[in-house]
Amino acid sequence: MTATLVDATVMFARRLRPRLVETRGGPVEVAVTGNGPAVLAIHGGLGGYDQGLRVAAAALGVSRHTIVAVSRPGYLGTPLAAGTTPHEQADLFADVLDALGIAEATVMAISAGGPSALQFALRHRERCRALVLISACTGPLRVRLRPPIRVLRFLARWPGLVATLLRRLGRDPERMAAWLISDPAARDAIRRDEEAKTLLIELQRDILDRLTPRVRGTEHDLRLFATLPELPLDRIAVPVLAFHGTADEIVSFSHARNLTARLPGADVIGIAGGEHVCLFTHREVIRARVRDFLSEWSVERRSRASLRGR
Repeated sequence: MTATLVDATVMFARRLRPRLVETRGGPVEVAVTGNGPAVLAIHGGLGGYDQGLRVAAAALGVSRHTIVAVSRPGYLGTPLAAGTTPHEQADLFADVLDALGIAEATVMAISAGGPSALQFALRHRERCRALVLISACTGPLRVRLRPPIRVLRFLARWPGLVATLLRRLGRDPERMAAWLISDPAARDAIRRDEEAKTLLIELQRDILDRLTPRVRGTEHDLRLFATLPELPLDRIAVPVLAFHGTADEIVSFSHARNLTARLPGADVIGIAGGEHVCLFTHREVIRARVRDFLSEWSVERRSRASLRGR
């Protein structure tokens, strides 16, 4: 892939100036970019609106969509009090779409964004066009993050150490990728994919930028998800596409099996040997299927609307 095309693909994932959208629960930090059908991008742990933009860029490429990337409560500019539970966060997302004048959106969520995305599909069926889940938590979660959260908490207290890590990342991004990818073959795949490598480097820089509010949000998620009630997945009535690495050590593949067992209509794709960041290591496979899924569902919706109009 040429450098020019790589630049075009990741352009909408570059750092945008977010804004605060007022909702009934409080202010929500949001970044909006692009034109076309809306995609609500919901980030995972150690994230924020910027991680949502990276996820959308990796999954969609050069996109003909309006990307609405939110910072979930407890992360970056969105206070935790705005919505401490997944169902409260789902209601916040509906309020954000209202404020932006968006009637409906495809919801795309990664990792710890899964519970609030699933709640959005349950509580706001009329607003949810379809659901795309990547390495997503779908039930109770007990996990020890790599690198350990206590290490990141320590780093957050020492800006000088964070600055040193950022410098090292600039000099040797592939070595820093070991933070997120343990399999040498997967790291080789990233090295050969210029676009995926660029997005992953930016993702790592995001994590280290404003680390303290990312750690606080992640710690809240970990406490909450340890006792997360089972969601009524069988009541979800929108098209669902899910990807999950079989070697995921953060959100285990059992979460994908849970989705398959309790929502038989979901299209759940296991990424053989994929880890938690399989979106980047297996970008081409995932992107092609996401594009087909959104295209198929868009055609089906137009066909139904045409039949209703007769």
